[in-house]
This record gives sequence, structure tokens and C-alpha cells, in this order.
Amino acid sequence: MGKLFGTDGVRGIANKEPITPDMAVQIGQAVTYLLRKEGKEGHRPRIVIGKDTRLSGYMLENALVTGITSMGGDVVLFGPIPTPGIAFLTDNVNADAGIMISASHNPFEDNGIKIFSRDGFKLTDEEESRIEDLIFSKKLPALLVPSKDLGRAYREEDATGRYIVFLKHSFPKDADLEGMKIVIDCANGATYKVAPMLLKEMRAEVTALNVSPNGRNINLNCGALHPEELSKKVLETGADIGIAFDGDGDRFIAVDEKGAIVNGDKIIAICAKSMKAAGILKNNCVVTTVMSNLGLSVALKEMGIKHLVTKVGDRYVLEEMLKCDSVIGGEDSGHIIFRDHHSTGDGILTALQLLSIMLKEGRPLSELAKVMQTFPQVTINIEVKKKQPLDEISEVKNAISEIENKLGGKGRVLVRYSGTQLLCRVMVEGPTLNDTKSFAQKIAAVIKGKLA
Repeated sequence: MGKLFGTDGVRGIANKEPITPDMAVQIGQAVTYLLRKEGKEGHRPRIVIGKDTRLSGYMLENALVTGITSMGGDVVLFGPIPTPGIAFLTDNVNADAGIMISASHNPFEDNGIKIFSRDGFKLTDEEESRIEDLIFSKKLPALLVPSKDLGRAYREEDATGRYIVFLKHSFPKDADLEGMKIVIDCANGATYKVAPMLLKEMRAEVTALNVSPNGRNINLNCGALHPEELSKKVLETGADIGIAFDGDGDRFIAVDEKGAIVNGDKIIAICAKSMKAAGILKNNCVVTTVMSNLGLSVALKEMGIKHLVTKVGDRYVLEEMLKCDSVIGGEDSGHIIFRDHHSTGDGILTALQLLSIMLKEGRPLSELAKVMQTFPQVTINIEVKKKQPLDEISEVKNAISEIENKLGGKGRVLVRYSGTQLLCRVMVEGPTLNDTKSFAQKIAAVIKGKLA
């Protein structure tokens, strides 16, 4: 069997390998066994589990509980809660590990399993490899504990309250949101309870969209990937800002008071500028992935801020942030890490940071967003049958080289496979939108002819 973990945990179509009850049981067993092995003699691992609102969450939750308890671990179930909430709660309740059941921004048919260490950080590649090796060794059945040592599972009801208190602590103590009109789109996902409750407690006037999950409507034409409805509602209500989350709440995209989208790159630019002015931009450094727009690099350079770039994946952003001791980094998708506050990207926390800047500056979001000018960017996703190394396909290499030569330093090309789906992503940035579209379509056509 091949590699189990992708760029963000284990992910796939629910009830198909690897997102099956059997695999979830084995993941629960492997994680618990390794925790027992690494702990002191007689240590009983405690693992917390959260989930988003997908129909298959019940199936995977029960399977994980079976695996963990069969290996002598105890389980604390938090129910629907954002992924960053699980990262926080793992440390907050002194657990040995945290598991989130979610496929983030993917459609409801998909699901996934993300694992956090005791300090709230996602597992390293090495830690994930140890879990994979144990599962593929087929030794787990022989390692089960005797019946007298089986674990227990129970539900914790105050998870939302704990998480809200944590989020409030990231906001200036002497400020609140009284008088601010906010529209939020919770994508019928994991933020549907906590986000409206938090903002109302902070005295904002809140209009909440897509807060009625039914197991099948998560991310469906709503949320961070589809902010069109949010934009219309902001204009209709005369709101100061629109806030959109993805299904598991680790991403945040904003809409300004004029209905324009403010993506992750612009949010990073706004926050970095404010942090530098306040003297809290440690080491004067921002970390993003190769997917960030060229306009962000230009803006940061003009601000005199060092910009470091990693491969795609928030774990790689965090790794680089830890290396250079940076306190802000993230992705254009709106997955942004504020390391002074949290160990992972948190959509609600990021929204609070942006709201605090709006209050401090006394300026509308449309004005703040002018800190960065976006280069025309086009991304095309091509469904592929397999992920053949792109540098082995001469036609694809030649097509990319041809477009890069035509851009002549006034843009860039990035072609890569999705880490979680059978997709090849073609991203082109260029001087004009028409040229950029044309260049992206030419490369996509070649890839489709060879791999689709």
C-alpha cells in the first residue's frame, strides 16, 4: 500500500480507501500505541477528537474511538468545532494528541483525519511516517491491550466556551466591536456555532449566513471558496465587513464594505504592515508559499519587510516560521498563522486580528487593502488519472518553458499536483488578464492531453 498521509493529514472520499472505518480504527490504534510506547510505564494516553459537520464524521468518529480504546487510550469527544479549536484544546486539556475529522474546503463527500501533537502542532513528516509504518506492518492486532486495560470515551460539553475565551484573549483588552456591522458566512461547517456566538458577545451587530448544517451542505456554494453570496449581503445590509470561513474554520477570506474580495495575501500584507508599525513584527519577516501573488512580494519589499517562500502547505510555512522566528505567515487561501497567538492557522483568530486593525486605524477595509496591488493571476485545475512526475513529460516541460520565455520576467508559472486530490494545478501570473488566461489555458491543454 502506498503513502497514507498527504500535505494535510489523511484525506479522500468517505467510505473509500483510505477514508474507511477500518483505516480509521487502525489510525486510532497506531497513534495510541506509539503514545503508550513513548510515555512512562503505565501511561494511559488521552486523545481529544473534534469534527466538522460532514455526514461521514459520525462514522469516522466512532471508528477512531474504537481504535483508541482498543489500544488502551481514553478519548474526549468535542463534537463539531473548528480545526484550530482542536489544536488549542489538545494543549488546554493536557491531552497527548488531538485528532480532527475534516476535509477542510472539500465537498461533503470527502473527509479526512488531521492529527496534532500534545502542544497543538501538526505532526511532522517523520511522525506521520511512523504511524504509516506501524499500520502497514500489520502488527497492530497483536499489540492490542488486555480487556482489563481498555480505554474509555466521554463527551466534553464546554469546548466551545473554552475556545471562545482563548480567541478573546487574542483581541485588545480595551476594545470591543460595538457599533460594527458584520456579515459572516460559516459555510455550514465547523464555525457555525462558535463564530456568531463570539462576535455577538463582543457586541458586534451580526448577520450570519450558512449556519444550518445538514451533513451534506458544507462548503456548498458558500464560505471562503464561494464568497459571492456574502459580498451581496454586505452591500445589502451596509455592513462594515464580510467574513467567510471554510468548512473546518482554519481559513478566512474577507469582503470589504464595497463588496470586493480581500484574500489571504492582502490580509497578510495589512497585518504585516500594522505589526511592523507597532514594533511586533519579530525579525521583520513574513513567510508564505509559492502560491502567493507577486504583488505581495512587491508590497512587502516596499515596506522593507523580508519575505521567505516555502512549498505549498501550512506545515511548511510553520516550519520556516520556526526556523526564522517569524510571527506571521500563511497562504493566499486565507490560512494564516499568528505564532504569538496560536500553533496553527485559525480563521476566526485571523478575522479578529483584521478587525482590531480596522478599529485601531479607523479606516475602512477597502482603504487598508490598497497596501497591495494584485498581479493578474489565473489558476486552472485539471483532473488527472495519476500523478506522473511532471519533469518526466517533455511536452509539459516544453509548454512551461515557452510561456516562461514569453513572460520574460514579468510574471511566473507554477504547475503542481494537489496534495489531497487527483488534480494538477496550473497557475500563471502575468502583466494582463487576457495574456495570463491564454498562457494558463495553453499549458492546461497540454497537461489534459497527457494525463487526463
